[in-house]
Amino acid sequence: MQGGAGGPYPDQMGGASIFQRLEPLLPAVRKPVQYVGGELHSVVKDWESCQVRWALMYPDAYEVGLPNQGLQILYELLNERDDVLAERTYSVWSDLEALMREHAIPQFTVDAHRPVGDFDLLGVSFATELGYTNLLTALDLAGIPLSAAERDESHPIVVAGGHAAFNPEPIAEFIDVAVLGDGEQAAVAITDLVRDWKAAGRPAGRDGLLVRLATSGVAYVPAFYDVTYLPDGRIQRVVPNRPGVPWRVAKHTVMDLDEWPYPKQPLVPLAETVHERYSVEIFRGCTRGCRFCQAGMITRPVRERSITTVGEMVQRGIAATGFEEVGLLSLSSADHSEIAEIAKGLADRYDGEQVSLSLPSTRVDAFNVTLANELSRNGRRTGLTFAPEGGSERMRKVINKMVTEEDLIRTVATAYGNGWRQVKLYFMCGLPTETDDDVMQIAAMARRVIATGREAAGRRDIRCTVSIGAFVPKPHTPFQWAAQLDHETVDRRLRALKGALTHDREFGRSIGVRYHDGRPSIIEGLLSRGDRRVGAVIRAVWEDGGRFDGWSEHFSFRRWENACTAVFEGQPVSLDWYTTRERDLVEVLPWDHLDAGLDKDWMWQDWQDAISGEEVEDCRWSPCYDCGVCPSMDTEIQVGPTGRQLLPLTVV
Repeated sequence: MQGGAGGPYPDQMGGASIFQRLEPLLPAVRKPVQYVGGELHSVVKDWESCQVRWALMYPDAYEVGLPNQGLQILYELLNERDDVLAERTYSVWSDLEALMREHAIPQFTVDAHRPVGDFDLLGVSFATELGYTNLLTALDLAGIPLSAAERDESHPIVVAGGHAAFNPEPIAEFIDVAVLGDGEQAAVAITDLVRDWKAAGRPAGRDGLLVRLATSGVAYVPAFYDVTYLPDGRIQRVVPNRPGVPWRVAKHTVMDLDEWPYPKQPLVPLAETVHERYSVEIFRGCTRGCRFCQAGMITRPVRERSITTVGEMVQRGIAATGFEEVGLLSLSSADHSEIAEIAKGLADRYDGEQVSLSLPSTRVDAFNVTLANELSRNGRRTGLTFAPEGGSERMRKVINKMVTEEDLIRTVATAYGNGWRQVKLYFMCGLPTETDDDVMQIAAMARRVIATGREAAGRRDIRCTVSIGAFVPKPHTPFQWAAQLDHETVDRRLRALKGALTHDREFGRSIGVRYHDGRPSIIEGLLSRGDRRVGAVIRAVWEDGGRFDGWSEHFSFRRWENACTAVFEGQPVSLDWYTTRERDLVEVLPWDHLDAGLDKDWMWQDWQDAISGEEVEDCRWSPCYDCGVCPSMDTEIQVGPTGRQLLPLTVV
């Protein structure tokens, strides 16, 4: 499909629904309800009454994409404006994709079933790099040329956002712009720029709009930067090729979360989704300093949402949706300075209403049984999840996860002794400097957890589930220079660990083990630290049928491996070059011109500290250690306590 004036189908009026053509095909596909829209709080506006029109995409299936907090926030805040229209689109499964191609039906939104190619902007939120092939499917189905250089004024501006946008170089060919950091203010700024450009008569066409976006600093336009390479394959330099374009593009940071209390009217799905709860982000950012954690590094500084705003959001969200679970979300929710007051206040407010509270995985050193009791007061006690990440004390020092085994044992003893029967522990395999013994110590820790639990609970019907993922070095972290461990070694270590646990006569039946093989992580590593040359690999994989690479049943390592071999033939780079090779300080990294606020020298020193096993304190509670974010971004850490109460909210 190729786009043209008025969208991919010239005989069709802009913004017209294609549902009459789509509906007859739905009985032939799996879960057709995911394509029909009409959810509670979904919005359909008059096309002609709006000056700027966004199609917002989560590049995965509806069941994964609909609950996405970032997309819901942008959808709601854009639609609050009278002059803006925002609709949603998700990746279609292969059964519907085949029918859409057969019947010439374009990629559509689920709200009004309008062709994505008719919109002004296509905003794509990438939580993981493994969604890149799904982007290409959507572009192709929409009639939008895959290469940004081939698009004209009739095509939407393709905007990438999300954590993966902090290194968009592997998809630089396929996107027009990338937004780094928080999206609320950036989306508003982009909308205003597009509106003003259209009102002025679209001066200089598509290129003129891209110049406005780039020179304003609101977004990164890859086409306005040239990349040159050294003979050994490393990057020589990245330089702007247009006047007025910044040498470095900075991230966006929302400093007052209380000004952005979204979502106010969350979407309530018609089909089953991975999360069905009302989620409140209670703070943004993390300064714990875990060296592997890109999310923690790129979202600094910590900005807490006030206890009163949290209470108001929960009250409004529960009333608007009828959800029976409230998720208190952040990267480390138990670190909120008033988490105890929040949990108690909400538990009091919804006492007897069957509204349960949940936190994502809790740090061992932030857990206390009082908090856990409040969280489970109005719901059933399921399990507690902790993330030691490293199997040995030495590894936890390397990754700056300042939790000792004694901390963990003391915590699980408290939990089991107070009535919990299930604990989940998350670890990573393949961390820098890791040895076989470091991984095998996970088994020893799991055995000790069960033994401690049996003693504390006075019974044997308790469980511990060990979940292990392969480590992937990420940009803008101290581990961005690290060599990724090859998948063969990862798989060997995980097989040995599983054998040690499942064949244990005393504890084996009480310990569950979950892990994925190491091959998908290698491809994630290629995409997370790749440069523009990786784009040809993504295209080749997609042309070979690559779709939904984040799903194990659809992922093909052989497909990616073969594409790398073919694309990189005769070049100094390879799949191993991008993944299992260690970088040094002088190497220009593909994302060095994209500013997350972190001082590169500070990150390098933290990398050296990791190798020597030195730990760094959390700057929320200790003096600043010069990561660079606050002075370079003109921001500051914002934490309580405020001393305010969650109430007065009406107590039932």
